[in-house]
Amino acid sequence: MKRVVIIGSGNVATSLAHGLAARCEVAQIYSRRLEHARVLADAIHCPEATDDLQALVPDADAYIIAVRDDVIADVIAAVPDNGALWVHTSGSKPIDLFRGHRARYGVLWPMQSFSREMVVPLDEVHFFAEASDDDALRDLMALGTCVSSHVTPADSDQRRWLHIASVFSCNFANHLWTLADELLTAQGLPFEALLPLIRTTVEKLDRLAPAQSQTGPAVRHDQQVVDSHLALLDGDKRDIYRLLSQSIMNRNPIDDNAQ
Repeated sequence: MKRVVIIGSGNVATSLAHGLAARCEVAQIYSRRLEHARVLADAIHCPEATDDLQALVPDADAYIIAVRDDVIADVIAAVPDNGALWVHTSGSKPIDLFRGHRARYGVLWPMQSFSREMVVPLDEVHFFAEASDDDALRDLMALGTCVSSHVTPADSDQRRWLHIASVFSCNFANHLWTLADELLTAQGLPFEALLPLIRTTVEKLDRLAPAQSQTGPAVRHDQQVVDSHLALLDGDKRDIYRLLSQSIMNRNPIDDNAQ
């Protein structure tokens, strides 16, 4: 897996390209917008950029499809099989997208949040791999270990649960920070005041399970404080606060023996 082609130039593709370029030969970058392909190719000193799927170099060891979920199948259908290892990087799309179109294929999903504007170091990112057969999985695991020391086999069903868990822990958490920012902005207060609290909360996860590090009025069943907060909120914020508080209480029942 020494010569790869990256199909895509967006969030995931950008960090993958930078990570792979240090260990492999990235032979070509494809993007439907040629200028985007050229920018990424230039950034990693890749010799070729293209916006034509029919012009992909034919002799790479692996072709990594890192595009939007809704166009993965279109990319697969547009290019004939050449015997190489073909891989997509989606957490929610099944490996079956390749079946009938490729002989050797797989999924290599990095469980991380990416943006094109910030290259994410991949050495600590957990990758989850699935392949069409044992030989393809061996090659796919080797490809993954080029960029990370955390590559784990996981089938499509397991990956769906991992994806749900990542939505809870990342996307939903970020939305809650957005709501917190709106609350503070409305009161003329800076969101930055929360950053030490957020960092400490995350850092505790290195030592404690999430359930063990839960704090706040709901885990204490302090209904008076919860009600006082609810009285200040309205709309989605009120509903979310009530639902999450009740969920925390349900998972942390009062210990009558401790009274």
